[in-house]
Amino acid sequence: MDGMKLAAPTAEQRARVNYDAYILGPGDSLQIELLDLPELSGRFTIGPDGTIYLPRLRALYVEGLTIEELRSFLNQQFSAFVLQPDVYVRPVGYRPVRIYVRGEVRRPGYYTLSGSQQIQEELAQTSSLITNNFDTQTTLQQKESSAIRAARKSIGGNPEAIAIEFPTVFDAIRAAQGITPYSDLGKVEVTRTQPISSGGGRIRTKLNFISLITDGNESQNIRLLDGDVIKISRSDEVLREQLLEAGQTNLSPQFLEVFVSGRVKVPGGKVLPQGSTLIQAIDMAGGLKILHGSIEFIRFNREGAVDRRVFRYNRNAPSDDYKNPVLMAGDVIRARESPLSAATEVIGEITEPALGLYSIYGLLGGINQ
Repeated sequence: MDGMKLAAPTAEQRARVNYDAYILGPGDSLQIELLDLPELSGRFTIGPDGTIYLPRLRALYVEGLTIEELRSFLNQQFSAFVLQPDVYVRPVGYRPVRIYVRGEVRRPGYYTLSGSQQIQEELAQTSSLITNNFDTQTTLQQKESSAIRAARKSIGGNPEAIAIEFPTVFDAIRAAQGITPYSDLGKVEVTRTQPISSGGGRIRTKLNFISLITDGNESQNIRLLDGDVIKISRSDEVLREQLLEAGQTNLSPQFLEVFVSGRVKVPGGKVLPQGSTLIQAIDMAGGLKILHGSIEFIRFNREGAVDRRVFRYNRNAPSDDYKNPVLMAGDVIRARESPLSAATEVIGEITEPALGLYSIYGLLGGINQ
């Protein structure tokens, strides 16, 4: 199903529980009940080796199964001890998910995300009453599991009764230290492994994540599962408006630090808001001194290349012009010496020792008199 066009889910679809979308793994906790046999029922956790230890059945390898696949598997296993077993399985605690973020983020890589993932008893009981029928041809977004709305309705709409928070795409981008000026949030891609019962392989969905920031479109901020890969596309040009919009949220760090040196009044590291430009950094450094020369701009790209520019300072250069780039953390700006200021400095270096000797001589002469 890779490459298929995917539609956004409706609110009704997002509220449905689909246990077949979740693949079990080490750390997941399950409530397993064998009807009318409480001595064989209880809460069990999948161990680091992917096995779960159950009464009578001992250790069973269950990693990689969905909830429904596990239920069917346990019915088969318990049939050796019980006539027509009827096993009920529900998740009561989810493991942290390990995801990979790549593309145009500040720090791509593997991240382990976890939130308040322990499901309260009220929510778990409500979830068991909601249908888990789902068309296997529906999109990844439509397969997102969420029982929050139904649970709130069932328990009287009390928001305090719900304490569940699953990692989302927003959390993944934040973990990767946010976006860069070139991140295209209109083209975010999530790739996910499908259960074997759904055909196996991987499916992919594309999200317009900028609509979450600008319009609060939560349908684009889907829940992440273990093993998901999130890719942020790169724009060929700086998306400053998007950067400023994101700067109003906690998606990225609010500030960045650059280094300004040379013929400025207050050189050193400067902390500026996201979306700031070279001119703003120079202003933050107190402005240029008289007799300054050209401006040197250096940026070390993530790929290992160096973006080095030397140009005459133009106070009126527009934002993201070659002479006024939108800044990224770690950029270096140096106001070079002009020929005249350099000559003046050399003269100062030559005359300073002589003036020092003359002062000492005068001091000694005054003492001897």
